[in-house]
Formats: sequence, structure tokens, C-alpha cells
Amino acid sequence: MQENNQNNQNNEVEELDINHLMQIRRDKLKELQEEGKDPYEITKFNRTNTAGEIKSNYEKFEQKDVTVAGRIIAKRIMGKASFCTIQDSNEKIQSYVSINDLGEESYKAFKTYDIGDIIGITGFVFKTRTEEISVHAKEVTLLSKSLRPLPEKFHGLKDIDLRYRQRYVDLIVNPEVKNTFILRSKIIKEVKAYLDQKGYLEVDTPILSTIAGGAAARPFITHHNTLDLDMYLRIANELYLKRLIVGGFDKVYEMGRMFRNEGMDIKHNPEFTNIELYSAYEDYNDMMDLTEDLFRTVAQKVLGTAKITYQGTDIDLETKWKRLSMIEAIKEVIGVDFNTINTDEEAIKIAKEKDVEIDENKQTRGNIINSFFEEFVEETLIQPTFIYDYPIEVSPLTKKKPADNRLTERFEVFIGGREYGNAYSELNDPIDQYERFKKQVEAREAGDEEANMMDEDFIQALEYGMPPTGGLGIGIDRMIMLLTDSASIRDVLLFPTMKPLN
Repeated sequence: MQENNQNNQNNEVEELDINHLMQIRRDKLKELQEEGKDPYEITKFNRTNTAGEIKSNYEKFEQKDVTVAGRIIAKRIMGKASFCTIQDSNEKIQSYVSINDLGEESYKAFKTYDIGDIIGITGFVFKTRTEEISVHAKEVTLLSKSLRPLPEKFHGLKDIDLRYRQRYVDLIVNPEVKNTFILRSKIIKEVKAYLDQKGYLEVDTPILSTIAGGAAARPFITHHNTLDLDMYLRIANELYLKRLIVGGFDKVYEMGRMFRNEGMDIKHNPEFTNIELYSAYEDYNDMMDLTEDLFRTVAQKVLGTAKITYQGTDIDLETKWKRLSMIEAIKEVIGVDFNTINTDEEAIKIAKEKDVEIDENKQTRGNIINSFFEEFVEETLIQPTFIYDYPIEVSPLTKKKPADNRLTERFEVFIGGREYGNAYSELNDPIDQYERFKKQVEAREAGDEEANMMDEDFIQALEYGMPPTGGLGIGIDRMIMLLTDSASIRDVLLFPTMKPLN
């Protein structure tokens, strides 16, 4: 209790300090405005170069005039001469500022500028006696006044929750965070470039729909006022993309936001970026080949290597990826062989022996196989591994395996004990699909909020005929986490979903 009281007192003191500093800055702004020097009235500033350009090509810029701009992150006043450091979008650079170059009035104004203010500097490039590349200022312009003080570099922004809530401050105080999002942009670009080169067409499908389908997930519900109709934010774009295969496109993909009204953890955010792609006349084996080559190629393009480290573990994306059926994987890890367990009763018995909890609505051999995999196997799959031939109960949109109709031609890819992609030989039998939707509807009526809804229009599309098709979905945020060595999905989302503080 005493410690909590002390923390509360410290917070109150800190808040008082911040309010005092903010008032000082507001007073400075008011004085500028009264003098007709309102920085917010400046609409444009002609910057000629970035700090990165100058520092990487010093020989080109030495003694040449440049104009740079950025946020003041350090300042050292020394009487009639001073140094300040500004930070722009990709680098920081020092500037030497003196009364002799600026004149008394401008230098006096410069001395009042605060850490966090955004300024423009015109001057020539040189090196100091300590060999630091700098700009010798001839003119300094205040472009924007920072009315709120920044947290100190090493003391102010350690609270990870605050960093996610105020990403704009995180990016200022921890500029290295920008690298993750620069890599994110490059990864997305390379994924699209890879598929474009393979002949896939990028398309757009609806985000709002009257049916939430294509995945087992709880949707977000909204309301369309004009139509007086409840609608859902999409949980997947699968069913629309397969309609396009029916319509005659051979290869399509879409990357975009999906929305699932589910829990949040280091792997899940309610809105996330996913890519789904479909290729006519191919199957899940072709999707395995594509997935492996895609990850390997993107890593090589963005990082320069397909052998990476994730959270201290070496991951080899280059060597041929392992492929195991789900039943083989379970047998390999715990010795239980579901090829010798053929009834629901036998499966329930072995589940009880192994203390595997089974939902009362999912006490079938197929559901129990899937539960065994999730319980015992998933976290052991460190190096890239394809797990294929999933039970039909957990794969309502997938073709049955001809050799065993209890299984489907589906795989998921696992790296570091985490799932990254999901793929099918797509079900194109409208009669079978209708019957599976009916079972999903029954499960939904029994209380399973994640079960698929009936989509009559999709059944109608299949009735026109869809060619044999391979389909693949990849969680782009998780792929980015892997390639940027980020521990949490919030580290690769600029603005993750957060509960309001008030």
C-alpha cells in the first residue's frame, strides 16, 4: 500500500511538471504569435536534402549549401555559439549555430527553441574537429512548435503499453522502431511482386457482407442504416475469391484487412492483414511448393538471406521444408497412432487417457485428432513444417482425401511452433459443400459462434462449375513478425487495437 501511494505521488508530481512545462511552451508560442512569427502559418518549406543523403555522400556535399529539416532531439547552448541535433524521417544530423551567422535577434530566438520543436536549417556541410558531419547554419526557421515535452530517451517511454497507444511518440523517441515498419512495407511489396510474377491477378472483394464466411471465427456485426440491415466485417475473403475462379479467372489474390471478434494476445489482433490466393487446376501440393518458395524468396529479397534468427532460435527457410500428415506428426511426438483408432468411442477413450479436454459438441474422432495435434505437436514444430491431411470436421471448405474420406486435402505451415499459413485443395462439389454448410449451421445453432454460416449464393456459384483449385491463406502480420524478429503482433502494427484508458 505504501509503495502504491508513493507511485501515485510520483505520478502526480510528474503530471504537475508536465503541465508546468506545457504552459511555458504555450507562453512561448503566444509570444511568437504576438510578434507575427506564428510557426503554424508556414505552409511549405523547401528542404533540399535529407540527413541520410548528406551523411552517406559527404564528399559530394562538403562545403556545399543545403537545407535540411527535422525535429530537435538534442541542444547544447554555449554563449554565442551552440550545437543542436535534428532528426528527420531516416537519420539525424548535427548543426552548428552561432550569433555571428544568424544575427543577434535570430540567435536569441533559436535559444528559446525546445526539444521536440521542428525546424529548418540552411547552411553548408562540414566536419567538426571530432569528425562529425554537420551543417553550419546560416538560417534557422521554426516550422512547428512542440507544445508537449517528449519523454526522455532512456527514461520516459519504457511502458510498452504506452508505446503502442502513442506510436507517434514511440517513433520519435525510439527511431529504430521505424526499421520494422520499413521492412513491413518491403515484405508486403515483395509478396505482391512474387505473385504478380507468377501470373496472379490482384483483386478487391467486399469488406462488408451479409454473411461472415470462409473461416471459423466470430465476426464483428455492424448495421447499414439505409438498408436497415445487419452486416458483418469480413473474417476471410475466400468465398468471394472462389466466385472469381468460377467466373473464369485462373489465378487471383487479395491482401487486406480481416476482422475477427476474438481474444488478443501476442499472435492475435482483432484486425489483421491476410493474403488469400487461388489457382485453378492446382491442388494443395502445388500450394505447398508455392508457400515454401514464397517465404524463401521474400526473405532473400528483403534480408539478403533465408537463414534467419527468430527470438534467439535459428530458423532455416532455405533447406527443403519437412512434410508430415497430422496423424504421422502425432505418432512421431507422443506415439499415438490414429490410423489404428477408427471409432469415436476409441478416440474418446484415448483422449481421457491422455487428459485431453474435448468439447462436448466435438466428441468425434476427427475433432479429437485435431485436439491432440494442438495439445502435443504444434509447439514442437520449430523448423518450417507442413502438416497436411486434416480431419473433415475442422475443414468444411476442403476436398476429401480420395484414399480416406474422413480426411481432407488441407495443410497448415508451422514455424517456431506457430501457424503461418493454411491451404486446401478447394471443395468444388456443390452438393457436398451444401451438406457441410448444413452441419456448420447445426453447430452454430448449438452454440458454436465460430461455425460457418450458410451461403446460398456461393452454393449457386459452385453449381455453375468451379475447376479443381488450390487455395492458400497466409497471415501477413505473422510473416512480418518472423522476418523482423518481432515478439508480438503489436510490434508490427503501427496502431494495434487497444482498450481506451478512460
